[in-house]
Amino acid sequence: MTTATPLDWIHAFDPETLPDTHYAQARRCLLDLLGVAAGATRTPLAAIAERFVTTQHGGERPLLFAGGRASPTGVALHGGWLIDALDAHDGQVLTKGHAGVALLPGLLALPEVESLSGRALLGWLALGYEVATRAGIALHATAGDYHTSGAWNALGVAAVASRLLGQDRATLGEALGIAEFYGPRSQMMRCIEHPTMLKDGSGWGAMTGISAALLAGDAFTGAPAVTLQAGDVASLWEDLGRRWYLFEQYFKAYPVCRWAQPAVEAVLGLGAIEPSAIERIEIRTFHEARRLHTPHPANTEQAQYSLPWSVACAVCFGTVDVHGITAALESPQVHDLASRVHIEESDTFNARFPAERWASARLLLSDGRVLESEPCEARGNPTNPLEDAELTAKFHALADPVLGERRARALHETVDTLESCPASDLLALLGAP
Repeated sequence: MTTATPLDWIHAFDPETLPDTHYAQARRCLLDLLGVAAGATRTPLAAIAERFVTTQHGGERPLLFAGGRASPTGVALHGGWLIDALDAHDGQVLTKGHAGVALLPGLLALPEVESLSGRALLGWLALGYEVATRAGIALHATAGDYHTSGAWNALGVAAVASRLLGQDRATLGEALGIAEFYGPRSQMMRCIEHPTMLKDGSGWGAMTGISAALLAGDAFTGAPAVTLQAGDVASLWEDLGRRWYLFEQYFKAYPVCRWAQPAVEAVLGLGAIEPSAIERIEIRTFHEARRLHTPHPANTEQAQYSLPWSVACAVCFGTVDVHGITAALESPQVHDLASRVHIEESDTFNARFPAERWASARLLLSDGRVLESEPCEARGNPTNPLEDAELTAKFHALADPVLGERRARALHETVDTLESCPASDLLALLGAP
């Protein structure tokens, strides 16, 4: 299936002729993204995003799970911001970031999506994952520092948007070049050290991808996209159509940074423990996870990027959920326990990052006992996947309180049968809660 160049492959891609397994995996990604988007409507960022795009990006395209309307660029920006507001969406280890958070808003942005079959919508989503993930791996292989996901998921959005707009191969190349050049190469570790609503740059990535395709269609030119076309990354694109990164995404069990989740699994594996009985929690993990160091978050963004807070929630509540990163911010018990979490760096775990993320936990109890976990990875990787029932439960836990059980169930059923119905059936369910 591979042709001469990545541009050739992208331009020749047919979204309706993939194997059934690809549509099934795309449905899993779609359901998970929609659940996260619905749950994220309860964050402060969601309201800010809607106000901004409806006043600054005027247009008639409907926003995802919001009542306003905006231009295609506004829809993409809003949707990327919305999903990114709740750090529960899928990702990929080698990119150290996220593709779907920008791809779904990008797909919904253009009016051309309304005439698609459900099968084609899933196929275009699969294409986006392929382009974005490979571009992300290529960027990490060639750039000297660590950029947010928007720097490379913009290329996946541009590829899908260009194809939806029916652009020729040359125009597709310009769109990808524009997206790469204008993609937000913001500093990821800065938002790890100082968590704010900036998050992972994916709102800007989605908007950039749509802007790039629209500009290319109006004869705006861009420099070649080196993450696709440079000789030193050619090997990363050689197996297009044979190796599918769609199947190498992970799904999150908890709405916090992926780097904190091995530590969560480690403490949960020790069983239920009364928080007051714990004098100290020692977490051994890799360097990047150690930098998730905020013990007393003041808002949900800080909570989502805090390993001590995630661990304290896991002990206090037996899980980490939306409550833990919102209402529980007022809990003296969680704050008290978070102050007793100490993070140490492990050379062994450092050597395994980014392909693997590990942590172990050691609990010192007031009665003198010491409980030690085995080294743990976060659940949800392709090697230790979440079961379909777990993803379904996650979707409903996020969507039901916002959409209502009846509408959430209808949305779930529509995603499950999307290959045999028009995309418009899905779009009709994505309006304001």
